[in-house]
Parts: sequence; structure tokens; C-alpha cells
Amino acid sequence: MKPLKFLAPLPQFCDSMGRLLVLLVSLAALAKIGGGETISMVDPSVRDHQPPIRLATFKEDITIPIGHRCMGILPQKSIAIADPLEARGFVLMGSGEPIVVVALDWCEVRNGAYDAWRDTLAHAANTTRQRVLVCSLHQHDAPVIDSDAAKLLNEVGLKEELYHEAFHQTALERVSKSLRASLSDAQSVTHVGISQAIVEQIASSRRVVDETGKVHFGRGSSSGSQPSLRDAPEGEIDSALRTISFWNGDRCLLELHSYATHPMSSYGKGMVSSDFVGLARKLRQSERPTVFQMYVSGCSGDVTAGKYNDGSEASRAGLIQRLHQAMVRSSDSVELKPLQEVLFRSYPLQLEFSNHPDLTESKLRTRLEDTKLKTEDRILAAMGLASRKRVDMKHAIDLACLDLGSTQVVLFPGETFVGYQIQAQALSEHSPVFPIGYGECWTGYVPTERAFEEGFGDSWIWVAPGSQARIEKGLKAILRLDASPNAR
Repeated sequence: MKPLKFLAPLPQFCDSMGRLLVLLVSLAALAKIGGGETISMVDPSVRDHQPPIRLATFKEDITIPIGHRCMGILPQKSIAIADPLEARGFVLMGSGEPIVVVALDWCEVRNGAYDAWRDTLAHAANTTRQRVLVCSLHQHDAPVIDSDAAKLLNEVGLKEELYHEAFHQTALERVSKSLRASLSDAQSVTHVGISQAIVEQIASSRRVVDETGKVHFGRGSSSGSQPSLRDAPEGEIDSALRTISFWNGDRCLLELHSYATHPMSSYGKGMVSSDFVGLARKLRQSERPTVFQMYVSGCSGDVTAGKYNDGSEASRAGLIQRLHQAMVRSSDSVELKPLQEVLFRSYPLQLEFSNHPDLTESKLRTRLEDTKLKTEDRILAAMGLASRKRVDMKHAIDLACLDLGSTQVVLFPGETFVGYQIQAQALSEHSPVFPIGYGECWTGYVPTERAFEEGFGDSWIWVAPGSQARIEKGLKAILRLDASPNAR
């Protein structure tokens, strides 16, 4: 018989039957004390001392000011605020050091600025940089933040051209303050909900095969007015909107939605907006005011709304409605499972810088310093040069996995193509993957090997072929498919 444990230890010489006798006597004597109050006989030493898992949520306005550049290189700076930009996030506590997830209604955060966001929020949450997952939704009527590129631009007299540094610092401080304040209102989490719904008529691949059989990647975010692009098949997409929800008993605290598409209906006119993804999120929030709503973009570097969107207000309204309907259907199909443990794994991902002949250090430097070039071209050169320097300094990207047992949240870098999240789903053996794109964005686009081979090329790409094999190795490590010593 396995020895039983009590409030006070039994003498070492007691045998099994003696232990049982003492237990029965103790129960009879102590079962009722003070008018019938039942006393627990469980030894505290055998209780689960793991503190309950708790969730804190926070949000903050991060709308850029008028006169601020959008998407890093758009020539039209902001002239009006169509709707505000937000930072929305949560902190999970009680299973190791706190884990922070925050989604920004910004185009990208890159290089040193990405480090600053993670370090600042880590300090606010009393955790480490590694356990802070920052992503952008990638709306184009929103800023690109890259402190390393800004420093290079300052050196050639282009201060404040990429982004307003004082605004950025203030926004970061406000978000950090909101995070810190939220910790005192953290609520217990007992269950995690997993659900999904098929999204209808939003996503379509950039990749189009023309009537001659030639492959091109010309379908943009608002190509629906062009018959050849509108009528082409959707191509490779992930049609599922996935939702993770956190619950305290039968009360939902938070819903986190992920869908893989570029989040633009129209852009470039200076009208700052969270676009159809942010507006769908806000609509869902208004419907469920007691449930904190978050949205993240999946791996969607090669996925747009171009087949179903012509850039009109009517098209935007339709995109909002269809995405919102998918959120509702996903919420209605939720399956709850106890949340007993939160695990975290990370892999130091090293991606090589592009080997394109126009992206050598000397050519990037020449374009940066050429006063005859358009400012936007010099900004692009500064961003490329900043990314190249980061790679040369061997800075790794943290390919992170938040394991909730019933699902694994994976944060991917930059504009990873949808094939990466499809690959991750295929690799994961014990639970589905919940993909988040647009983490560390120095990479720009991260094409699959097939896309490289088919000639995908763009000025917004700073990684070399071979990225897919490196990312697959990292995925195998963080999804527990590889005992690599680099996983941590």
C-alpha cells in the first residue's frame, strides 16, 4: 500500500496498516470541529503549488499624427484619421515567467525598434525579452518603425522622414504603462477555447498563372477591377479564421483571431486606418463589450484580398462584413479544454541576407547618400542597409512557440508566405498551430523556395533563398519534433 500523507508526518516505524489506522482515527476525531465545520485532511505538501494561470489584457491608442509617413515609403503622408490605430495585448502569468503577446495596428516594427518594444514590455511585465511576442497587423495606412534605419537617415539629413521618433517613444511608453497597470486586474484562467470558421471571399494568392501558362505575382490588394486578376482562381490560401479564447469558468475573457491575408482594401491616400481587419475587430468588440477582442494577421506575404476587392468603399464594407461573420461563426463553435499548463519554446533563427546584386552594402550606401534620388528610395535603402548590418552582427530572430496544450501559437517573422503556416500545420503532431505573422520584420517578404524559383522579386525583400529550410528546422524544434540543442 502506498503510504498516505497527513498534516503531520507519521513516525518512520509505522507500517502501512498502522498508517491507515491513524488516518481513520484522525478523520473521526477531526471531521467536525466548531459546530460541524469540515476540515481538509490534505497535506499541503502534496497539493499542486503551481499558482493559478492568470490573464491580464491591455490596450492603448497608437494613432500616428497628421503629417506622418505611412508604410515607410508611401509618398502621401497622413492627412486625416479615418479610424484610430490600437495596440492590443495580453499577459499570461502563473506558469513560469510571464508571457506577453501584443498586436499593433502598424505596418511593421523592425531591427532596433523591435528590440526596444520587447525590452520595454518585458520590463513592464517583469519577464524576459524572449517571452514577449510583438507583431504588426501590417496595415499600409500605418507606420513602419525602424530605429536603425532612422539613425542612418538622420546621418544624411533625412530626420523624421521614416517615422516621428518622439511620437514612437511616447506610444511605446503609453503601451508599457497600460500593460503594467493591467497586471493588478488579472483574472484566473481555467479553460482555453479552440475554434475556427471558413472565411468566404476575402483571401486570394498573389500568384496567378496567365493564359500562356506563365506564373506572375501581380495580384495586389485591390485588383478586383481587372478581369484577368478577378477571374483567376484563389490559388494557395488558408481559408480558416482561427480563434483562441481564454475562459474563467463559463465566462469568456478574451478572443484572439488569426487569418492569413494582407489587411488592406485601399491605401496610399493619407487616410490613416486599421482597415477592414481592424474595423471587423472593433465591430466584434462592440457586440461583446465584456470579451476583450484581438486580431492578428497570419502568414500572408503572398495573400491579398485582390480577387474580391476593387478598392471601393463598397468592397471594404463587404470585407468587414465577411470577416466579422467568420469571427462570429468561430466563436459559436468553440470547444473548451482545461488550461493546466502554459509552455514556451523558442529557436534562434538565422536567415541569410539577400544575395541580390543591388543589395550589397556599397550599393545600398550609395543610394542612401544620393541626394538626387527620391526620398522614398533613400528610405528603402536605409531599411535594407539596417537589415544587412543586423544580419552581419549575427542577430537571431526568435522563432517562438506558446504551447497551450490544445494549440500551439507560433510567431513567424516578417511577411512569411502562407505556405509556411500550412507547413507548420502539417508538421505539428499533437495539436493545431495558431499562426501569427509579421513579428520581427527586417526580413520583408519571406518567400517559399517555390516562389523564389518562380521569380518572385520585390524591393521589399531582404532574405536569400534557403530561408524555407532554415524555418522548417526551427519549426521542428519548437513544435517538439526535433531534439535540437538550439531549442530553448
